[in-house]
Amino acid sequence: MPPNDRGERPDGDEGRGGGEGESSGDGTRERFLKRRRFLQATGAVAATSLLAGCPSAEDFPSGQPGTSPGETTEAPGTTTEEPPDGQSLQEKYPGLRILSPEPENAEAAERATYTTMVTPAEEFYIRNHYPTPSIEESEWTVSLTGMVDQEVELSIEELKNGFSTETVFHTMQCSGNGRAYFEPQVGGNQWTFGAVGNAEWTGTPVSEILEAYGADTSEGKWLSVMGGDAPEGEDIFTRSIPMSKVMDDCLLVYQMNGAPIPADHGHPVRFLVPGWFGNNNVKWVDRMHVMDMMVYGEEWEDGDQRTYTHWQQYSYRIIPAQDEEAQQYRSIDIFDTYEQMQATDKIQNAYMYDQLVKSLIGFPGKGATVSPRRDGNVEVVGVAWAGDDGVESVEVSTDGGDSWNDAEFLQPDVGKYSWRLFRYVWTPEPGEHTLVSRATDGQGRTQPATVSDPEEGLRGITNNKYPWNQDGYGNTAYVPHGVNVTVEELQSGTTGSETTGNETTQAPTTGNATME
Repeated sequence: MPPNDRGERPDGDEGRGGGEGESSGDGTRERFLKRRRFLQATGAVAATSLLAGCPSAEDFPSGQPGTSPGETTEAPGTTTEEPPDGQSLQEKYPGLRILSPEPENAEAAERATYTTMVTPAEEFYIRNHYPTPSIEESEWTVSLTGMVDQEVELSIEELKNGFSTETVFHTMQCSGNGRAYFEPQVGGNQWTFGAVGNAEWTGTPVSEILEAYGADTSEGKWLSVMGGDAPEGEDIFTRSIPMSKVMDDCLLVYQMNGAPIPADHGHPVRFLVPGWFGNNNVKWVDRMHVMDMMVYGEEWEDGDQRTYTHWQQYSYRIIPAQDEEAQQYRSIDIFDTYEQMQATDKIQNAYMYDQLVKSLIGFPGKGATVSPRRDGNVEVVGVAWAGDDGVESVEVSTDGGDSWNDAEFLQPDVGKYSWRLFRYVWTPEPGEHTLVSRATDGQGRTQPATVSDPEEGLRGITNNKYPWNQDGYGNTAYVPHGVNVTVEELQSGTTGSETTGNETTQAPTTGNATME
């Protein structure tokens, strides 16, 4: 039976909007960006301000490594207070570019987001299918149903205090990140580079809950997780997660960066699937149902309405042809998205599960003008991640991909599910340059260069091309994610800077950063 509808949730439309947000938020955003550039100039948000020497409290917002999960130390500037009523989305999140104010969809506004280890809420992307629900934590429960000895309704208090607590760094990325770079253009929110962030997540191991109530966790079983945000009559956001992954490391999280999860990110509880695309990390969890298959077929639909199956079987699939429909499966046994994309004899349209290897240059930003330091160098700084497989290496090209140089990793390494900061020390010639980065994962798989043409009908990464697909999912091609920069002549007495509009900010400097 469907989860109960809780709180006031006005109707929403996934495809709505694409503007830059309300004008009332523009001034707030500009003040935020100016302050960020000022802090960057003073080194406060340069890549290695988080990394030089030993990790600081800002690296570990809920305390230094080894801090008990119950002991929290807020990072500078962190607030747990809800913003005043009446604020626009832009005012609440001045570091974001608003794609749709309702339902709330927004991405990081500047590349500088990708020069630090932890992404603050002000810059962490938001992806909602319906408007953010208004939820009282004390009144919310998560039900466990299906193949269990005892069905139960768990309060948030029981989740927090009845089981152990774990913390993990996880890079969350919308599966549509990079959609705007598809040609021809596809529908949906036109995410560019900014629908990804890295945070510290704290919560309850789902494995403990399942074991406590006698769930069947044997091989081949599934846990279908349902959100509580759908207005009455709308499809319930549901994702089926293989039991092997659930028992390995999935959490029901209630803290993000050491503070309660903000409402727009799933308060009071979110299902966390470390290493996997954001669509699997169900917000406002209402129900978990143990099954011997994914949500599939008429049992989970209501006539013509795809009540539970829409987001699992029809959406978040790699569908290369514009007139093709996704092939549905009761169950699969390949969960690595890359392997699914290659094994088309077993899975015709890959499900967006484990993240694909990807990297982003955070500094210099697109269209920037930079001045080398006194030593003639410019430091290129960015992030790379690879889901379950972890990042093995990163390369940087300053000529659009014609030649490559190895980048170095910045410390600390906080686990394979977190992105890695990297830098490349570049001695440039004055003039215009195209910078791109490509990462390689633990299985030796490297980002492709471009997105294929639709006519090629690719279903997997082939011949250094990412497959064009009708919903624009999973784009990891490095060429469209590159940045064009202009290098100025080295002036006597200069220390190196990036110019953006009328603002000049100091280039990140690694100083005494620990390198691998």
